[in-house]
Amino acid sequence: QSHWALAGLKVMAGKVATREGITLRGSADIVAQFFSYGINSILYQRGIYPPESFTRVQKYGLTMLVTTDVDLNNYLKNVVGQLKDWLCNHFVQRLVVVVNSIETNEVLERWQFDIECDKTMTENSEAREKSEKAIQDEIRSVIRQITATVTFLPLLDAACSFDLLIYTDKDLEVPEMWEESGPQFINNSEEVCLRSFTTTIHKVNSLVAYKKIDSY
Repeated sequence: QSHWALAGLKVMAGKVATREGITLRGSADIVAQFFSYGINSILYQRGIYPPESFTRVQKYGLTMLVTTDVDLNNYLKNVVGQLKDWLCNHFVQRLVVVVNSIETNEVLERWQFDIECDKTMTENSEAREKSEKAIQDEIRSVIRQITATVTFLPLLDAACSFDLLIYTDKDLEVPEMWEESGPQFINNSEEVCLRSFTTTIHKVNSLVAYKKIDSY
């Protein structure tokens, strides 16, 4: 197992699930799109970027906030595009959003998304039966939980930055813009499990770990 970091959306148009069911590529699109919106939501909710640099859009039956920062937008587009390709090839095991203190570089939060994949599914496999609405209902529950975490997560009162870690199969050849990284764990942390969602091909389980408030 290896982890790769790209130190650091307007999202793809068009339907990713059709009446015929969920294909491998369609499932990868759904999961990558979730990460696009989910990462944006985390960056907004945790104040990593100023609130005025986000705009409101409708998705999953919710009002979502996505960045208008050009550099961040391009960064996330690159991540999501690469992630989609790796998901189609069953290479991805986990995505982690790591929040660090800029001053001390200490890890304060880890948003971990574990990805289970049915590796028997190929581009030529018969589509799976699950409606787009059912999947979006599950994703909406996860996004709502991300939003609700502000009620219990410690206030990030120092300036913070973020890294994205993607855990992949060990022998994967990665693009030059990515570099190998350590897991960036938190010392003395609490963990809260969040909801999961599944396309029947990919299942995403999520949790947030954060530094105990008395250990800052």
